[in-house]
Amino acid sequence: VQLQASGGGLVQAGGSLRLSCAASGRTFGGYFMGWFRQAPGKEREFVAAISWSGGVTRVADSVRGRLTISRDSSKNIGYLQMNSLKLEDTAVYYCAADSNLDAVVNGRSGSWGQGTQVTVSS
Repeated sequence: VQLQASGGGLVQAGGSLRLSCAASGRTFGGYFMGWFRQAPGKEREFVAAISWSGGVTRVADSVRGRLTISRDSSKNIGYLQMNSLKLEDTAVYYCAADSNLDAVVNGRSGSWGQGTQVTVSS
């Protein structure tokens, strides 16, 4: 499985960004995709996860209501829509995928994409 994250950038507080994660290398039925982030000096943090069917989602309390995970299974792309961005959302964001939801949520996914930097300015 190969994952390619993109869409990061510099945005003002209160603004929006949409991250994408293009997946390839297999059929993804039964798989789960997730997003993590890591801010400077902090541990990697779970953000959200979704089943490839779209029927199951998990979202961290810290971002619920502002960050939304989705996927386009026809294009093998996962998305993280980020609205009302805050300074504390500044981090490198990573996408991950695995056949096990718990593995994704707990950061033990078998596949990871490279990170994409999100910087929120005041």
